[in-house]
Amino acid sequence: MKKVYTFVLKNKIMRKICLTFLVIFSFLFTFLQAKAEGPSIYKIMTCNIRITGLPDDAAFPERIWKNRRDVSVNTILSKNPDIFCMQEVIYDSYKYFKEKFKDYTSYGFAGPEMDPFTSGYHFIGKNVIFYRTARFELVGSGCYWLSETPLVAGSSSWGTARARHCNWVRLRDKRTGKEFRILDIHLDHKSDSARRKQIKMVTDECSQYAPQFPQIVCGDFNAGIESAPIKYIRTVEGWKEMLETIYGLKELGFSYHGFKGEDFEKKKNQRIDFMFYRGAMDILDAQYVKDHKGKIYPSDHYFLMANFKIK
Repeated sequence: MKKVYTFVLKNKIMRKICLTFLVIFSFLFTFLQAKAEGPSIYKIMTCNIRITGLPDDAAFPERIWKNRRDVSVNTILSKNPDIFCMQEVIYDSYKYFKEKFKDYTSYGFAGPEMDPFTSGYHFIGKNVIFYRTARFELVGSGCYWLSETPLVAGSSSWGTARARHCNWVRLRDKRTGKEFRILDIHLDHKSDSARRKQIKMVTDECSQYAPQFPQIVCGDFNAGIESAPIKYIRTVEGWKEMLETIYGLKELGFSYHGFKGEDFEKKKNQRIDFMFYRGAMDILDAQYVKDHKGKIYPSDHYFLMANFKIK
């Protein structure tokens, strides 16, 4: 009986040792795999943060910049993105973001040569790109205006309501050496025909790069999935959209919500914020960011977020 007990005990001990070994091995394998793949995986966000100081917002405390700016900053920081693209940035919001996003370098807020006004809202909100300083080296950058004279600052064409522009950066991962390009846009809010011409201009400019070179266009397109500009970009070879890669080609619900969140009156139940991409990359996941603090939302848009891997 004692021998049987000893044999069973030894078997239990051996099973525990084997199980412990398997757990450790599984952990090490996962850790080493993550370490091998991790440097090539990136998180990106696109965030329309709403122009500050609009007279229409003055009567609504939840819309005033000083009341929502920390919610906006904390929402972004809580997601720990490697890159985030912003639209509708002006002087006071940019100054605040620069103070709070100390681990990031920003590109795309140029003045006064790109904007003769140094205060208030004068119809040119900047599209600013932030990227993690420790992770990336800036290889190249640029700005062009979405008009027939793209090198003339503040120019507009095609009956657009105001001047629109594209800011872009080309980044190199300091650890892997892999490079990719991020473009940040905000299309016209009045004319679908103008938006169609603007997005064609962007995709034409992107076509100078090899088809497999990774490029991402983030922004507020002011257009739904059935609109002319969105239908057009789908016809251009190689372009896909991050959320649609995960969820399929369907309406995912509104991204503009007018500071009301899920209480927004769904008259136009559509997404107008997008993250299109082209080149050698895989999209691992993508989602809306719907964080808020009580009735205070970061913006009148939901932010979008995705993880992607450069092949």
